[in-house]
Amino acid sequence: MRLKFYYICCLFLFCCCSALCQSVSVNITADKNKILIGEPIHLQLEATVPENVSAAWFSTDSLSHFEVISKGKIDTLSTDEGNKYRQTIAVTSFDSGYWSVPPLALIAGERSYLTDSIPVSVSFTPFDANQPYHDIKSILDVENPVIRYINWIIAGVTVLSLLAVVYFLRKPLPVVVQPVKQKTSLLTPLEEALAALETVKKQQLVQQGKLKLYYTSLNDILRDFIQKKMLVSMMEKTNEELILQLKRWDMPNEAVITLAQALRMSDVVKFAKYVPGERDNEQNFHTIKTSVEVLNNLK
Repeated sequence: MRLKFYYICCLFLFCCCSALCQSVSVNITADKNKILIGEPIHLQLEATVPENVSAAWFSTDSLSHFEVISKGKIDTLSTDEGNKYRQTIAVTSFDSGYWSVPPLALIAGERSYLTDSIPVSVSFTPFDANQPYHDIKSILDVENPVIRYINWIIAGVTVLSLLAVVYFLRKPLPVVVQPVKQKTSLLTPLEEALAALETVKKQQLVQQGKLKLYYTSLNDILRDFIQKKMLVSMMEKTNEELILQLKRWDMPNEAVITLAQALRMSDVVKFAKYVPGERDNEQNFHTIKTSVEVLNNLK
């Protein structure tokens, strides 16, 4: 009987010890108890809860005289005593004085477990009354270091610009020679001249009173033919120079005299505003045409 009673007592004591070992515990610590206004305090919350007990974590949303800056995550560690929880939060205060972080409650099962309160001294930055008083100074204008050299910069740019202008003005410009595009034609110089004369005839310039244009066209047709047939530049020469050139070739003397008369009449019409008769106009046309044919047979 005594032995049975002994076993019952041991079993009771074991249960009590197990219950004590698996009890809920809470704790709070702070890294400092004195801060300046706005300086952070790091609080570390710890709790040990048996595995078979549900718990609601500490509420830190509202702390009198304190503001929560940040909250770390809740770390969990399984031990023989149960689940250990740990969290670090940062708080600060903007109210000077002596305050206390109030007790925080952890709800486990149907009970509430409170942490200890932590006294905190909140003060301003220390002020030394023995130091001289410095009044607030007005904004000072600081000279731009570039301004002191602006005159030199402007002078340098001006000199360089003048040197560049002088250089480019004295440097001879390259002469670009544009190649003269020669129009290719399937006609011979004689055929081109006769076709041009026929075109002038069809334009009826004489009937329209355009005598100057008529004689100029005949003169240009003759010059263009000589230039292509004889390979001698004639477009810039006067009619007198053209007549002298014709005398150097084997052109019959009578043909040269007739052509010279036609060319001189052309000058009189163009520069003296002479109005020849209808027969003279036809004779001039016939002379240019005949001269072209004669010159074509020389070479």
